[in-house]
Amino acid sequence: MRYRATINDLQTIFKLHLPHHHHQLRTITKVRLKWVKNRSLDSIIDLHTDLKAACLLKDAIIHRPSSAQFLTAKSISDTQKLLGLTIPTLRFIRRYPTLFEEFPHPKYPSLPCFRLTNIALNLHNLERKIYQNQEPEIVTRLCKVLMMSREKQLPLQSIHPLRWDLGFPYDYDKTLAENHPDKFRIVKSSNGLSCIKLVKRVDEYAEFAVSELQKMNEIKESSINGGDHYRRFTRGQTALAFPLSFPRGYGAQKKVKSWMDEFQKLPYISPYEDSSGIDPESELMEKRIVGVLHELLSLTVYKKTKRNYLRNLTDEYNLPFRFTRIFTRYPGIFYLSLKCKTTSVALKEGYRKGKLVNPCAIAKFRGKFHHVMRTGLIYRKKGLEMLPELDRLVEDETVGIEEQDSSGEEEIESSGEWVDHEDEDSEFDDGSDQD
Repeated sequence: MRYRATINDLQTIFKLHLPHHHHQLRTITKVRLKWVKNRSLDSIIDLHTDLKAACLLKDAIIHRPSSAQFLTAKSISDTQKLLGLTIPTLRFIRRYPTLFEEFPHPKYPSLPCFRLTNIALNLHNLERKIYQNQEPEIVTRLCKVLMMSREKQLPLQSIHPLRWDLGFPYDYDKTLAENHPDKFRIVKSSNGLSCIKLVKRVDEYAEFAVSELQKMNEIKESSINGGDHYRRFTRGQTALAFPLSFPRGYGAQKKVKSWMDEFQKLPYISPYEDSSGIDPESELMEKRIVGVLHELLSLTVYKKTKRNYLRNLTDEYNLPFRFTRIFTRYPGIFYLSLKCKTTSVALKEGYRKGKLVNPCAIAKFRGKFHHVMRTGLIYRKKGLEMLPELDRLVEDETVGIEEQDSSGEEEIESSGEWVDHEDEDSEFDDGSDQD
C-alpha cells in the first residue's frame, strides 16, 4: 500500500510559506478573466446532449412493462426539460427512425407511439453485456465517488443525475447493492433520503484512495526519472501540479503565469483525505476544491458533466456554496460551456484535437449508438433500408463516435468578460434527469 502524506504534514508545509502564497493568490484571483469559447468542446457537448437524450429514451422504453414496451406522444410531451433538449421531444424522437419506430396506438389510432427498432434492441443487449464485463470498474468508480463524500454515503437523488455521465447502468443502485453487499448498502439518512453507503471502513478501501492526478504523476515521473518527484510527494516534501491547457493568449500573460506558478506550488490535498481541519478560507482549501472537482470529472465517461449536477454534492463533498466560480478562475484546467441552453463543465486534459483521450468501453459503445443515430438523421426514411447493414455494427470494433472534425480545437476569445450567474441556469437544466 502506498504511503500518502497526511493532512497534518501538508498543513505544516503550507504554514511555512503561508504569507507569500496568501498574498499572491488573493491578489490574482480578483482579476476578471475573459471567457474564451472553445468550439471543439462546445461541438462535443452539443453532440452528447442528443446522444444522452436518445439513450435515456431507449432506457425508458426498455424498462416499460413487457406488454407495453413503447412510449406515446402524450407521455413524452413534457419531457423536453428533463432530457435537456432544445427542441420538443416528439420532434426529436422522429429525427431518428433507425432507433425509434413510430406506429399508431393499438386502441387510439390517432395517437402516435414509439418502440425500439431491432438494431436499437441489439445495441441495448450489447450495452448490457458491456456493463456486466465492466462491473469491477463500475464498482471501483462508485467506491471512489462515495469515498470523497464526508459521510462515505450519498443520496441517490444526488447520484441519479450523474448516472449517465459516470457510466453507471440504469438500475445501478439496485444491482450493485445486491451483487456487492460487502461494499454497498441502501440506507436512510437522518433527513429520510435514500442513500447508498460504503459498508466497510474507509481504510479498507486504501487501494482506491489514489486520485487520477496522483496516478498520472506516478506514471509520468516513473518514465522520466524513476519516480523521484512522486516519491518525494508521497513523503509530504513537494506538491503535485495539474496539467494546464490555457486558451490562446492566456499562457503568455505574466499575471496569469505568476498566479498559476504559485497555485501549483501549493501542497496537493487528495480528495480522499479528510479536509475538516483545513481553513475554509485558505488557498490550501481552494486547491483541495480544484482537486475534488478534477477527480470527479476524471471519473466520468466524457470528463465532463453539467454544473447543476455538481451542486447536488456541495454539502457531501465539503464544497463552498459558490464553488463553481473555480471553473472560470482556472481556465487552464476546466472549460465552462453555455452550449444547449445550460452550463456544462469539462476537464480540458480529457480531450486532444477534438477527441476524447483514452475512451473507455462504454464510450466506444456509445460511438456505435451515435453512428446509428446519425445515419437515421442524415438519411431519414432511407436510413431504414440500411438497418441490416447497421446491425453489423454490434460486432464491429472499428466504428467510433465522430466527436469533432479535423479542424481541431479552435479557440476564439469573446468580446466580453465572463459573468458567472450562480443562480441563473437554463430552464432546461433543473439538475434532475429522470429516466
